Amino acid sequence: MSMYFDIGDETLWNPSNGAGRLFLRQVEVFEAELALPSGIGQGKYWGDPDTLELDPATYEEFTRGLVAWHCRTGHSVILALSEGFVATAVALARRAEIEMEMPEPGAVRVPGGVQHDVQVPGNPRTTSAAVVTALAARAREMDRCMAR
Repeated sequence: MSMYFDIGDETLWNPSNGAGRLFLRQVEVFEAELALPSGIGQGKYWGDPDTLELDPATYEEFTRGLVAWHCRTGHSVILALSEGFVATAVALARRAEIEMEMPEPGAVRVPGGVQHDVQVPGNPRTTSAAVVTALAARAREMDRCMAR
């Protein structure tokens, strides 16, 4: 069995049920963390939990917020926990023909200059450039691995 992530009649991603369920559970976590809807909902075959429809405008806002959130943290644990999901979300957005450019290193700032979830001790190797570069590489890797 597998799931379908669609826009209209086009399937963007056809993961196994296990990978699809895990992705959807992480979507819920990040919708709550960002206070943004993802734009992923029940598909055209109402009642079929394995077919999901992506609303491009809502998903674009969600994914842009997700990338900004990910790239502004310097917390090693948060980066490790979120990188795979964020990369998968970016790859899915690109398949939906949503223009997803990575932010310029250092361009993503914490609103108001206040940084939450500061890691103690800090990791001097975690720079915004390293985070952006790693995310971009991981998103390309995910796109190659994701079945249509």
